[in-house]
Amino acid sequence: MSEDGHGANGDTPADEHRQDNPSDHDQADHQAEHPGPAEATAQSNYPNRTIKDLFNPPKNIAAIRQLLFDVSEKIELHTHEFDLYWPYVDNVWVRQHRAGTDKTGRYRTDYYACRLQRPTYTPKAVDKPRPEGTPTRKKQIREGGKCHMKLKVVRYEGGYQGVTITQLGDKTEHLHDLDTMDRIKRSTVLMEIARSEVMNGYMPASVYTVMSEDEAKLTASGGRYLKREDVRNASQAWRQQHKETLRVHEGYRYDHGNGIVRQNGTVPLAETVSSALAVDPTLPYYAGLPPNTLTFPVENRTFLDSYLPPMDATIAEDGLPHVTLTYATSMDSSLSLAPGIQTVLSGPQSKAMTHYLRSRHDAILVGVRTALADDPALNCRLEGAGGYGGLGWEGQPRPVVIDPAGRWLLTPQTRVIRTVSEGKGKAPWIIMAPGFSIDPNRVEMLRYYGGKHLGLTDYDKRWRLRWEAILKALAAEGIKSVMIEGGGMVINELLLPQHSHLVNSVIVTVAPTYLGRGGVTISPAPNQDQFGRPQAALRFKDVRWQSFGEDAVMCGRIPAMEGQPAPEPAPTTAPPRPVSFFNSSVDAQNTFQRRIPQSEPS
Repeated sequence: MSEDGHGANGDTPADEHRQDNPSDHDQADHQAEHPGPAEATAQSNYPNRTIKDLFNPPKNIAAIRQLLFDVSEKIELHTHEFDLYWPYVDNVWVRQHRAGTDKTGRYRTDYYACRLQRPTYTPKAVDKPRPEGTPTRKKQIREGGKCHMKLKVVRYEGGYQGVTITQLGDKTEHLHDLDTMDRIKRSTVLMEIARSEVMNGYMPASVYTVMSEDEAKLTASGGRYLKREDVRNASQAWRQQHKETLRVHEGYRYDHGNGIVRQNGTVPLAETVSSALAVDPTLPYYAGLPPNTLTFPVENRTFLDSYLPPMDATIAEDGLPHVTLTYATSMDSSLSLAPGIQTVLSGPQSKAMTHYLRSRHDAILVGVRTALADDPALNCRLEGAGGYGGLGWEGQPRPVVIDPAGRWLLTPQTRVIRTVSEGKGKAPWIIMAPGFSIDPNRVEMLRYYGGKHLGLTDYDKRWRLRWEAILKALAAEGIKSVMIEGGGMVINELLLPQHSHLVNSVIVTVAPTYLGRGGVTISPAPNQDQFGRPQAALRFKDVRWQSFGEDAVMCGRIPAMEGQPAPEPAPTTAPPRPVSFFNSSVDAQNTFQRRIPQSEPS
């Protein structure tokens, strides 16, 4: 017996007769909240969630609830993910007001506050008169005035659908934990599950018993403090409208003093439902993963990690991000059979390694020639990345394409844009130089999918965009690490002494094949000593080798060479002021009527 004299499930002996006419008894039960007419109408509709959602909850739901409780940094979710997970924490966050949409109609902003921000409520000694036949509300003191944490939630609907959650104000932490909120209030998910089972014809006491069978899953979903009264409250409006005889679940019975219990030899409903919905975890499409999802074993990652940016990477004091130069080459140092021809060199294991490298960087950068020749997706297909079993855009790098002359003609069929539409990657940023007209529709289309143009006017003495300016521009946009993949001209330039100081590490995959002459090769210009004698162009330091399948992978760093040429200064006659972002098609059309660069980094 429990401390209040009830059975193990809070049932009294009188509950045994509830099977005959349960609604008459339930109406007199204690209620924490009684829904109004509008809420009663809404509750009469069948809930979106059922008992299956409790026994087979979303993967890692406990961790996701904690993430959405803390919001310690910006969170980006796909719209369907937000709609799935937010009802699990709406016992924490209360919407204060909606700011509406922007002028494009694509952005909608809502503002939320912690539920404990509102003042503490103490019920009056005498409640207002209730309509005839309506149970008297037994109100309790409602906690409040304890926390002032607020959120801004922006929903975007354009070329992709996403939700961005950020903190507001100077209160960056709750003054309580998530368990406190689970004790005070039940989430919409739990109440919908309870209501759906009652609407299927089961007694609230029986529903409570079944929901409590798998304590671990119930707690993960926020139901650690679920009570029988919560099930009654959730179904109160429906039971008032439907005077039906309710029953216990099949395989369960009423036991005097113990409430609703499972009959001997009956498999718990929680196990039955979980087994029926279980999926073989060995299948490659487990949990809805795309069939082209890649895996990279954890034991293979330690070889690479010391050459990669740290998890908590920051912008260096010189304003530069961490730069990793990586590419795949043949035995004769070729990237492709010929210019403009896509050539596959990496084997399955080294390809998976490349996608792991992408997951560890904020951005992936290529030149326009690579974008034109390969039509790359420029995303991460590693298991656990966003779109491949991960949350939101987790582990997805920002594609960056250096296209000074605007040669890359993006369309909705371009692979990187299709990837955005499918929720498997981010839209590209295009680095450009002013000096020509660009179709305003192209600018608007890129913005529609979440990308943008970055216009730079910082040149070297040959009127080429300076690498230092490119990297600093990305750092100014919040990019802390960049993975540079190609093409040949980009890599050869960054291996030159005047640029190599910008590179933190180099990771090269060598395939066991010769491509032959005429291909795109990696071969920086040679050096000469003070007497004009030729010297090796570059020799790496801190070198480590590792085989991945048939390929060999080299990790190394570029040493600071004595007599290394200083970075090329900007021209004495400065070009026009930089254009950091084109906010409208008019800006794009007017800004590009300037000097056309004679060449570009790629």
